[in-house]
Amino acid sequence: MTIAADAKELRDDIVRLRHDLHREPEIGLQLPRTQEKVLKALEGLPFEITLGKETTSVTAVLRGGAGHASAGKPVVLLRADMDGLPVQENTGVDYTSRVDGAMHACGHDLHTSMLAGAATLLAERRDQLAGDVVLMFQPGEEGFDGASYMIKEGVLDAAGKRADAAYGMHVFSSVADHGQFLTKPGIMLSSSAGLFVTVHGAGGHGSAPHLAKDPVTAAAEMVTALQVMITRQFDLFDPVVLTVGVLQAGTKRNVIPETARIEATVRTFSEASRRKMMETVPRLLHGIAAAHGLEVQVQYDEEYPLTINDEDETTTAEKVITGMFGESRHTRMALPLSGSEDFSRVLEEVPGTFIGLSAVAPGADHATSAFNHSPYATFDDGVLTDGAALYAELAVSRIAALAGN
Repeated sequence: MTIAADAKELRDDIVRLRHDLHREPEIGLQLPRTQEKVLKALEGLPFEITLGKETTSVTAVLRGGAGHASAGKPVVLLRADMDGLPVQENTGVDYTSRVDGAMHACGHDLHTSMLAGAATLLAERRDQLAGDVVLMFQPGEEGFDGASYMIKEGVLDAAGKRADAAYGMHVFSSVADHGQFLTKPGIMLSSSAGLFVTVHGAGGHGSAPHLAKDPVTAAAEMVTALQVMITRQFDLFDPVVLTVGVLQAGTKRNVIPETARIEATVRTFSEASRRKMMETVPRLLHGIAAAHGLEVQVQYDEEYPLTINDEDETTTAEKVITGMFGESRHTRMALPLSGSEDFSRVLEEVPGTFIGLSAVAPGADHATSAFNHSPYATFDDGVLTDGAALYAELAVSRIAALAGN
């Protein structure tokens, strides 16, 4: 039987794991119950398992049983992130999160269950593998940089040598029609940064602003000026996205507060724009504060780098996708997405590619479906076996090619 056919036989197990993970999401770098579920799914399979020291990561190595002439067997790494988000679920599915204020709103429960399914498919083919497979079950993708912890603890060399190729996958609750696999060579996702601003003024009575130093009006001007600055100082064809998600000040309508706070996310698509934003944003905000006679603290934190897919590995993945599922199931994206990913850390070290998979409900309009991170985001179980099969086939076919078979 083919890998795709065998994956369908595992459907109930993969769906069950996905629902179990969805009911009990965990956030950040410490996901003990999630780790426990992953280890149970791997139980009895011939993997060498290493647990993270600083996080609840799981690294599982499958040693291929087929002979290989060279001293260093080919190694392929497959990655799935495992963490949820601090979102109150409002989907109404019968496996809704039981954890107040936490939800698998980005589909990491699907990634984890698909990779666990792939583990079984690969274990069944161990004797055919002329190389090793590393499974990277990673916590803390959602802003905690979990990939960097796993890289520091040796996941890229877990098989005894550096991985030759790395593949990751991400499901979407919108973006494309159900079951579409999305690829893009080169830049696929933006880099990200966090902007944290505190404007310091002098509080007073709302009826006499001239006797105080109002941080609210300065903060409001900063929010608008940041948007104008982007349109006037950055190339239209090298886009920059800055979104203010936090704007806080005050306790009562007639009280001028002491401080106002701004938090924003910044996305860039080139190294030049990334560096320029780091210089331009603080200068702008300090200038506005000075014009109002106020002080400002500006913290600009670099987060995830650009996710850059290797062209050859992307072409390889595309051939596997179309070979397994047909041309109609594949879309090569013309433009990158403005999301960011710490799988970018892996791709800085190992040639590989990051693949999208639409989990929009069959027949639903992807243009109006709730996007990832929404409390209404839903992901269809129907893609789980295809995702598991693709993970496994990428490893099997890439090892065979690297081994010259």
